[in-house]
Amino acid sequence: MLKKKISIILSTFNESAAIEKTVDEIIKYIPDVEVVIVDDDSNDGTIEILKRLEKNNIKVFLRKKTKGLASAFLLGLINTSGDYIGWIDSNMTKTVKMFPEMIKNLNDNDIVLLSRFVMNGKDERNIVRKWSSYILNKVTKLILRSEINDLSSGIFIMKRKVLLDSLPIASGHGEFMIEFLYKAETKGNKIKEIGYTQPIDEEGNSKSYPNLLKFLALGFFYFVRILQTLIRR
Repeated sequence: MLKKKISIILSTFNESAAIEKTVDEIIKYIPDVEVVIVDDDSNDGTIEILKRLEKNNIKVFLRKKTKGLASAFLLGLINTSGDYIGWIDSNMTKTVKMFPEMIKNLNDNDIVLLSRFVMNGKDERNIVRKWSSYILNKVTKLILRSEINDLSSGIFIMKRKVLLDSLPIASGHGEFMIEFLYKAETKGNKIKEIGYTQPIDEEGNSKSYPNLLKFLALGFFYFVRILQTLIRR
C-alpha cells in the first residue's frame, strides 16, 4: 500500500443520519487519513455532529450562504494536505470499504474511480435514478468521445498534482465532475475504473424518491456543461 498521506473530502447538507458513520468508516479503512468536511448550512443536527467530530485529522468548514457541490469540493481541496485526494458522497457509508482497493491501484494509475458501468458494477437505486444515470453517461461518453464509462460516479481518489492540473470552473453540482474527469483524460492521465454496486440511498429522504421533473432539469444543466466542456477544449 502507498506510504502517502491521503485526504478525503466530504460535503454535507442535512446528513445527520449518515455522516458520523461515514467518517468512522473512512477512519477504519484508511489509516492516518485526513478528513475535510464542508457543510452547506444544514438544519437537521448535522452541524452539531460535525462540531463534535472535529479534531486534528478531521477539519470542518461551515458555510452559510455559498452552496453547491463544486464550490464545496474546491473549499475542501484547498484545505487538504494529502498527496492523494479522494471524494465520496457523505451518505455512501457502505461504499467506503472500497477505498483500500482504490488506493492500491494508485500504484499504477493517476486516477482511480468507482464505476457502475464496468465489470462487477451495478446500480440498485430506483428505476428513475438508475436509467437517468445510465443514459447520461452513455450520451456524455458519445459526445465527448471519452473512454471513461462512468463520468458521473463522483467517487474517486487521485494524485494531488493531477487534480490541481485538471480542475474545471468551480460551479454547478455533479456536472463539474464530468468536466474534470474529461480534462484529466485529455491530458493523458492513466485512469482506472473499478466496478462497484451503487446501493439504494440509505436514508429515506428526497434522495430516495426523486422527482422526474427535477431529474429532467438536472439533465439539462448537465448537457449544457458538456457543451461548455467541448467549447473550452
